Amino acid sequence: MRIVLASGSPRRKELLEMLGLEFEICPARGEESVQEGLSPEETVISLASEKAREVSARFPGDTVVIAADTVVCAEGELLGKPRDRADAVRMLKLLSGRSHYVYTGVCVMYGGVSLAEAEATEVRFRAVSDEEINAYADTGEPMDKAGAYGIQGKASVLIEGINGDYYNVMGLPLCRLGGILKTIGVHLL
Repeated sequence: MRIVLASGSPRRKELLEMLGLEFEICPARGEESVQEGLSPEETVISLASEKAREVSARFPGDTVVIAADTVVCAEGELLGKPRDRADAVRMLKLLSGRSHYVYTGVCVMYGGVSLAEAEATEVRFRAVSDEEINAYADTGEPMDKAGAYGIQGKASVLIEGINGDYYNVMGLPLCRLGGILKTIGVHLL
């Protein structure tokens, strides 16, 4: 069975490789458009579904297309990838000393069927000084990550704990994905 990851994310690639899946990478090229008035769960499902539809149109119907989208929700604000260093610093200050939620929508398309679900994980940041925030921003690591941090990288020293799926915070909730794939006959174990 041919499997395509509709993402250029190195973290999502690494996670699928960890599972031993053989897959191709074909990132979606379309511009993401967030609809007003949607909940965080609806937002990530909508964005992941857009990516899956776009990429699945390039492949035969028997190809499994996996797409995902992640946002961070803090103090009622949806945080995607920062626009620049100043935006990353702003986001990190917002997260400092607070809990927030990471939402990832996963969409699997196969044979004309679309299966999409969302996962939410609570993440608690310790109080982070301006000096630490600036030092982290200077690493460049925040720039391609929702919420301006990567739990698996240097930001790990800023995180007191999580409640939920660790891999969801990395951008691909593996337990949820495994359940979706199982329904279409792709067994990871």
